[in-house]
Amino acid sequence: MAYQITKTHPELEPFADDIELRMQRYYGKRAQLLSGGHATLKEFANAHNFFGFHKEKGGWVYREWAPGADQLFLTGDFNGWQWVDNPMERLENGVWELHLSDKLIKKGSKVMTIVQNGDKLTQHLPLYTRRAVQDWVNQSWCCEVWDDVKPYKWTDKNFKCDEPPIIYEAHVGMASEDYKIATYTEFADNILPHIKDGGYNTVQLMAVMEHPFYGSFGYQVSNFFAASSRFGTPDELKYLVNKAHNMGIRVLLDVVHSHAVANTLEGINLFDGTDYQFFHSGGKGDHPAWGTKCFNYDKPEVLHFLLSNLKFWMEEFHFDGFRFDGVTSMLYNDHALGSNFNSLDMYFSMNTDIEAVNYLQLANELIHLINPNAITIAEDMSGMPGMCDPIDDGGIGFDFRLGMGLPDLWIKLCKEFKDEDWNLDWIWHEMTFRNAPTIAYAESHDQALVGDKTIIFWLADAAMYTDMNKDCHNPTIDRAIALHKMIRLLTMAAGGTGYLNFMGNEFGHPEWIDFPREGNGSSFHYCRRQWSLLNNNALKYQCLNDFDHDMIAVAKKYNIFKQIWPDLKWMHCDDHVLAFERGGLVFVFNFSPTECYNGYPIPVTKGMDHQVLFTTDDWRYNGFGTIHHNRLSAWTPGLEGNNIQVFLPPRTAIVLAPIDMLDEK
Repeated sequence: MAYQITKTHPELEPFADDIELRMQRYYGKRAQLLSGGHATLKEFANAHNFFGFHKEKGGWVYREWAPGADQLFLTGDFNGWQWVDNPMERLENGVWELHLSDKLIKKGSKVMTIVQNGDKLTQHLPLYTRRAVQDWVNQSWCCEVWDDVKPYKWTDKNFKCDEPPIIYEAHVGMASEDYKIATYTEFADNILPHIKDGGYNTVQLMAVMEHPFYGSFGYQVSNFFAASSRFGTPDELKYLVNKAHNMGIRVLLDVVHSHAVANTLEGINLFDGTDYQFFHSGGKGDHPAWGTKCFNYDKPEVLHFLLSNLKFWMEEFHFDGFRFDGVTSMLYNDHALGSNFNSLDMYFSMNTDIEAVNYLQLANELIHLINPNAITIAEDMSGMPGMCDPIDDGGIGFDFRLGMGLPDLWIKLCKEFKDEDWNLDWIWHEMTFRNAPTIAYAESHDQALVGDKTIIFWLADAAMYTDMNKDCHNPTIDRAIALHKMIRLLTMAAGGTGYLNFMGNEFGHPEWIDFPREGNGSSFHYCRRQWSLLNNNALKYQCLNDFDHDMIAVAKKYNIFKQIWPDLKWMHCDDHVLAFERGGLVFVFNFSPTECYNGYPIPVTKGMDHQVLFTTDDWRYNGFGTIHHNRLSAWTPGLEGNNIQVFLPPRTAIVLAPIDMLDEK
């Protein structure tokens, strides 16, 4: 059959058979999962309610799925850590079970699972661990028995956010200025108010799923059902989400289902003694670039585990959706290493992992069944066609994909090109070349990791240490701040249908991110956020924060994302001037480092006066205050059509609104 996707994207017509194959396999896999009598995927995805530790009358029941094991035992502080004193009973289909009195096991009891294969015994954290804790003295991990004996008292009933996502990407652990790992509670009490005040309506939390190596930024997950204990207890994470909802902020989880850490004690690798319990066997199960394990998305039990994991985070912690990490790596058998995706054939070839495509379709179906208002975002740099098309149309079902080419563009320009060589054709192409609803961003955590720099640091470098005082006008700092503002405004206004910023970059946080490790003396110096810079009235960081706040306010007030594509009105590469309309507003940029234009004509749609709403040149934003917030006529003698004549100092941007919109707002 023909799917709508080939009509929405006519260029995909030659690949109709490939799309048909994907969809046949999707519907076939879905039918297989529901063959046990489940009506929907929502009913199917309940593994977490059966496996792991659960309170029962008079005690606890513990269950695991370990088909390759000869015997399982539970050990812990309840039996003096005697490995084989408490054997589990084998049931059907590789399921193991153990009942224990609540005189032995209590909430908070520390336990480990012992697995026997032949004459070999290995120790593991339970697969459905909800709380993994580390003994910092012995550098070892164990499981704390955790179940909602007393359910958390949520106050976010009927929470709903309908606005396009303006996302604050954040890492709880590095959210404090102190040399430490911050907590869920500290983030909720200290950072959420800053996020709310900035106008962001969505928080995207990184590194929540438990991971043994702090420096992995949370991308080498070991315990898929455990909220990282580094930051506090599960109830404290619930406090964070609940507080965000009460402030009108949705919360997304950065979910990692693209791979898993190879660790065996802390992770799920080799749990039952086989390398194929969750992953592909042999070399196919090893990620060649990351040293991690690759899931077998064709296996029903693996899908049960992963889909239940999504439902768990949504129902247990009230997350409003997910940013799926590493989607590009999932989609291709070679993990897209070295691929440039310069032909549509690359998306529909033997290299495409259809099983992974089907998993992502199933995941999106499930998520939107649980919460129709949920948001899913794909971290896909390949630009897979149909990523955000409806599943029944032949798509994968995501709501958005990340505009990963945009930060690459800005970093490349800042690092490798003189200002006068910034090519507007190239910039505009990157801003508007997208085949799906896109979250635009100038930089995320990726661009700030050690070995790279933030945009402000590429532009200002060492001058940030000496010349960020408001009474100082170092040309290097003036240039850096001017471009920092223009880059963000252009990215938000033209680059997508949503926007993302990483924690601290809104005020130009200096330097890079480097987690405590042996190579830096286990220092937290670069693994924190220096909020005191923002709060210092004498420094220009406040100017950048004020600009970010007002930029977002304009975008939200005039609902610019309602118009999917910006309407290009003028581009003159030699002048370095770019102008477009979106949401009824007119955005004008002068990227020239030297040229000041007086009375520069910009074509506009409406033949009426336009009011200057917002400009990067305001004193408040560390500008020079040369652009006045006055009205400009759209009628110019001698020019055909509607034009406004604007004053454009070097490295400035202006946002204007036709006066009829002012009356409306």
